[in-house]
Amino acid sequence: MSAVDEIFAVYLDKGSNAYGGERVNQLEHALQTAMLAEQSGADAALIVASLLHDYGHLIHNLGEGATRRGIDDRHEISGAENLSAFFGDAVTMPIKLHVEAKRYLCATDPEYMKLLSPASIRSLSLQGGPFAAAEAEAFAKHPFADCAARLRRWDESAKTLGLETPSLEHFRAYTEACLLR
Repeated sequence: MSAVDEIFAVYLDKGSNAYGGERVNQLEHALQTAMLAEQSGADAALIVASLLHDYGHLIHNLGEGATRRGIDDRHEISGAENLSAFFGDAVTMPIKLHVEAKRYLCATDPEYMKLLSPASIRSLSLQGGPFAAAEAEAFAKHPFADCAARLRRWDESAKTLGLETPSLEHFRAYTEACLLR
């Protein structure tokens, strides 16, 4: 089984799980996020990061509803670490930083905060809340801050029940193109 087959198998096996109190499941959310990245003209690495950004939610052993139980599963860290065996920084760093990007956007863009779903607001408090000014300034200097913030905006918009998206297989070529050689 190839690396892409292994990763996609996780989405096919666990992707129908609830997505932290949202109206869509994990796979629907992943596909919507990747579709938004593709429609925005993102490069292959950012499309793949968008597709896989919540991989950590699927591989932890905390059970469903960890956030509702007051647990921050640190999915951005576990997902990026696990995926770093297959992908370079262009894929894994936006994944690793997408929670920090939420905290950054909440601190720097008052309109973004209004877009958060109730589940995102709940997880934001577990993740440390909006950044303080110094934290936001430090985040903005990270080489992958812009990519992470773009991913995060698509992430928040990718929660539409019944939205038609391309299939997981549609994103295979992008994913294979980004594999470490």
